[in-house]
Amino acid sequence: MDLLNELQQKIKELNESVKSLRTSGTAFAEAERDYKIILRQECLKLRDEGMAIGMIDKTCYGIPKVAEKRFHRDVCETIYKANLEEVNSIKLQIRLIENQIQREYGTGN
Repeated sequence: MDLLNELQQKIKELNESVKSLRTSGTAFAEAERDYKIILRQECLKLRDEGMAIGMIDKTCYGIPKVAEKRFHRDVCETIYKANLEEVNSIKLQIRLIENQIQREYGTGN
């Protein structure tokens, strides 16, 4: 019975992790959108000021508000990927428990 309880607990953990993944995925998408908007605005501003096109991207990445949005995007991406790995890990744990249950309580085929 311990294995069945453990399986039920892992299924609950998986459901919670999927909810977290949904939340962190949305945060990542929003951060990506915000970063691209500010990057575009700053690139266009530099172009309008007459900066050489080849220098715009290198310069934009160093603008504090662009760098901050990029950092925030990168943090959100890392959290999303960590949540995705957690989901995959729990799914693997569930499979291992199911295999153990099958060995212990199998149909005997």
